[in-house]
Amino acid sequence: MTWTRVATAAVLIPVVVVLVLYTSTVVVAVATAIITVLALWEYFALGDAIGHRAFRLWTAFCAVLLVGSQWLESRSQEVLGWAGPASYSLHRFFPAILELPSTVLFVFVLGITALMLWSKRPLVEALPAAGISSSALLLVALPLSYAVRLHNSPLGFGPVLLLFALVITWTGDTTAYFVGRAMGTHPLAPHISPKKTWEGAVGSMVGSLLAAAFFGALSNRWVNPAWAHTFSPMSQFLIMGFLGNIAGQVGDLLESAYKRSAGVKDSGGLLPGHGGVLDRIDALILCIPVIWYYLVLAHPVKL
Repeated sequence: MTWTRVATAAVLIPVVVVLVLYTSTVVVAVATAIITVLALWEYFALGDAIGHRAFRLWTAFCAVLLVGSQWLESRSQEVLGWAGPASYSLHRFFPAILELPSTVLFVFVLGITALMLWSKRPLVEALPAAGISSSALLLVALPLSYAVRLHNSPLGFGPVLLLFALVITWTGDTTAYFVGRAMGTHPLAPHISPKKTWEGAVGSMVGSLLAAAFFGALSNRWVNPAWAHTFSPMSQFLIMGFLGNIAGQVGDLLESAYKRSAGVKDSGGLLPGHGGVLDRIDALILCIPVIWYYLVLAHPVKL
């Protein structure tokens, strides 16, 4: 199993790195939309396992709209910086309100309302279907869509920031896996994931902080001098590494809770040695938006 995991990672990681560093935010948005839909389909399967059939097509459609709205928002902030009005429009043919992720969420609610009232499904399925559809959009699609915002960050080195979120997650997962197997004896959350240990969690944090320190050491190559107004770049990356790791470990546990609730081991089998797409991105689902919001709160200035 370990060699299968390594082989899959060896194929996927270079592709992801090239995608993040050397393509436009439009391409990243398309990739994010595809990954989100794949993850949602696995999430829907978990719902099916407990008898909660989602409104799949409508939820997936709104997830794609959500990613698109995040791209439009990132284009707005590309001009205005952090302090600009969130609804500023670069496109004369699109009302500004249509670019807001909150508008997509409201459109989703309207669609769910129509489906519940006028679809041919038995009425007894209405509440479970609405619940699994809504949780899929809020717990998977919405946080993951912040990858687009991070990639097009007004700080000027968004691709590096998104790669940073990926790398601290990858290193954290890897060190947690090997440290947990080698010396893990104290269960972290036995009712959710019996194999996760406190030793593995500490190893994960150490791995992420080492990766963060590496990015900090190279920060003079890409960091905007405006960062130095508050903290040194090294401090910034270490703080983001710490917060991102905690968020990632919580996201990992959250996805384990989904699977335990559904009574399955993996969310899918698309990625040999890793399970499904949702299994692979579970930590990123919370890590990415936490890093984004840290940046917004720490640097609420117009760059």
